[in-house]
Amino acid sequence: MAADYKAWFQCTSGCDERYELNQIIYSCRKCGGLLEVRHDMDELRKKKPAFWTELFDKRYMRTEWPYGSGVWGKKELVCPNVRNENIVSLYEGGSNLFWAKRFGEEIGLKDLWIKQCGNAHTGSFKDLGMTVLVSVVKQMISEGKGILGVACASTGDTSAALAAYCAASGIPAIVFLPKNKVSTSQLVQPLANNALTLSIDTDFDGCMKLVQEVCAKNNIYLANSMNSLRIEGQKTISMEITQQFDWEVPDVVVVPGGNLGNITAIGLGFLMMKELGIVNRFPRLVCAQAQRANPLYRSYLKGFKEYEPVKAQKTLASAIQIGDPVSIHRAIRILKTFNGVVEQATEDELANAAARADRSGLFNCPHTGVALAALIKLVKAGTIKPHEKIVVISTAHGLKFPEFKVGYHMGTLDGVESRYANRPVEVVADYETIKTSIFKAIERGCYDLQPSKNKDLP
Repeated sequence: MAADYKAWFQCTSGCDERYELNQIIYSCRKCGGLLEVRHDMDELRKKKPAFWTELFDKRYMRTEWPYGSGVWGKKELVCPNVRNENIVSLYEGGSNLFWAKRFGEEIGLKDLWIKQCGNAHTGSFKDLGMTVLVSVVKQMISEGKGILGVACASTGDTSAALAAYCAASGIPAIVFLPKNKVSTSQLVQPLANNALTLSIDTDFDGCMKLVQEVCAKNNIYLANSMNSLRIEGQKTISMEITQQFDWEVPDVVVVPGGNLGNITAIGLGFLMMKELGIVNRFPRLVCAQAQRANPLYRSYLKGFKEYEPVKAQKTLASAIQIGDPVSIHRAIRILKTFNGVVEQATEDELANAAARADRSGLFNCPHTGVALAALIKLVKAGTIKPHEKIVVISTAHGLKFPEFKVGYHMGTLDGVESRYANRPVEVVADYETIKTSIFKAIERGCYDLQPSKNKDLP
């Protein structure tokens, strides 16, 4: 059915130039503006909202190729131009919507949910966009386009997703990583998937400039989020959340923000559903930034009337250590539309928020910690109300950041007071000693979530 529909690139800067999705293009040739994927909404609106929801529910997490994917199950709204035989899918999407009842009650919320996008093939939400981009590249190659490979600049998660999807499709991958600025777990992923991995003595913004130059001057396709094909896959996050709530919209969605493609994508997903009549209202969007890489937050404080890039400082939330985000203007437009809020988190706040939530069954990456810290601050300020249904986007799996997790509990993270640390207790192999240690811990309240009762932990 997807063949009945069409999508294309269109300039967002006002000139409205159009380009086919199978063109190798990242910005408007007429004015230089960023491009977005646009859909034939008139054709899509010919179907009633109930048709779409029933179709998507019928496909969701089933086995019919490729529609069991959380992305390709919504192919008509994502990328109808790709032929099914060229789709490169690793069964992305379908991630758990975790009811954080215990943690929510502790911070004053009755209805808190965590969208576990890190429960993915490569451990982050980047899979959702990469399946679309690599599928389009595979289609272009099948049509005779001379593409030598696909490249990206990354702080870890994008490179992992690109490497995996390229490996699955047989397309060469090249990743530009800032030297010593990604975790060991993130570094090993592109190595394992046989990507050409360039460790460059610069930061992410420096890698971004270099990869753009390399792709512009050679037949190498650019996979960073300035390429809006990835946005199309990521917008299914908002569609899937709504589907998991039986097509009801939450009140607030909190998203960590670095290059700002994800907050843009989530907004576009809600906009598309509203235009098709699938939903009748929008949530408020909250974008959370690390204090050490906060250009959007600074612009927000000035009513979005000004924007200046910053030199991003080293942060535990390394994937959002970005001082000049590519999608800044798209993100600002989305936040204005969604009555959006921007909040920031210090290193101490993000680390303790992640650890505090871990104690209720989660296992958070530092970027999710940024979102949780922002949530806690906004609840205390009264910006977010106790009765509202809140969804926090968890962007990656905590297992990708072992140095962060171990460093927190061992108390070795700079600038962080580990108020929820839980260190191993060394005991001799003796029943009475072990029994004494267990009961002593219980008496001292080691399992209480209040930090004041954990300061004396061994």
